[in-house]
Amino acid sequence: MLSEFSLIDKFFKKSAPQNSETRLGIGDDCALLSIPNGYELAITTDTMVENVHFFANANPAQLGHKLLAVNLSDLAAMGAKPLAVTLALTLPNVNEAWLSEFSKGFLNLAQRYGVDLIGGDTTKGALTLTVQAMGLVPCGQALKRSTARVGDLIYMTGLLGEAGLGLKIEQGYDCKAENAEAHFHTPLPRIETGLALRGIANACIDISDGLVSDLGHILKQSNVGACLEWEKLPLSDEVKTYLEKTGDTFMPLIAGDDYELCFTVPAQHAHRVPENCTAIGIIEAQSGLRLKKFGYIETFTAKGYEHFS
Repeated sequence: MLSEFSLIDKFFKKSAPQNSETRLGIGDDCALLSIPNGYELAITTDTMVENVHFFANANPAQLGHKLLAVNLSDLAAMGAKPLAVTLALTLPNVNEAWLSEFSKGFLNLAQRYGVDLIGGDTTKGALTLTVQAMGLVPCGQALKRSTARVGDLIYMTGLLGEAGLGLKIEQGYDCKAENAEAHFHTPLPRIETGLALRGIANACIDISDGLVSDLGHILKQSNVGACLEWEKLPLSDEVKTYLEKTGDTFMPLIAGDDYELCFTVPAQHAHRVPENCTAIGIIEAQSGLRLKKFGYIETFTAKGYEHFS
């Protein structure tokens, strides 16, 4: 049986740091990071619990990828360049085959985005996975939720509802949609877009709990309202087919796990928005969220996923 420290050495202590700011990584009581002059440190933490955030039979490599991706998505939403992460694992037992695949998925994505794993913890218990991610953003340039302005255009990256459809397929819905399944199991954080939005976007958030819920955070913290246009939402053919077959028309608006960026941009900066983004609405002075669908406008009150609700 592997000890805690041999487990870390075997599966997670893989290489030298990728960033000069990482002065000391795994192997001491604390890691050491240096923050360059003119930069701030953006920090986020996410926890994933078996049978809450992922199924018990989840592919471990995909799970390792997704655990890191959801944290890097938070950094993307702030316009921060990823720097380093810590990883805390609560495991029911030491399954070396599972750990080997999990660490591959995790570390492969870390290498792709130049992220250093600098420490963490392991303990015994129900399978629970926690990452703290840190990134760098120039002072005063972080993208926030509280700075949307009336008249801003609302944009989002990628497609909406892909992960929601992937979840439906995982739950038994009969559909061939490889892109949706990949989006659910192995989302890619929109790091490059987040960096490109510095100086362009007024407000930004990642879509983790559903577009309506996450956009709602921007509206509340910015003290504004919004109107979304149904016909402009970027939906794949597979999602459209799902909506036609099931009548579950709210799914793309409330399903979580897309990890796309939703952001607001002054109209005069619209020409600077990256090409992978779609305008889906406008920020308004009237509070609340409205949905314009086939010429009719109605107040939208459905919510996305919430813990403890």
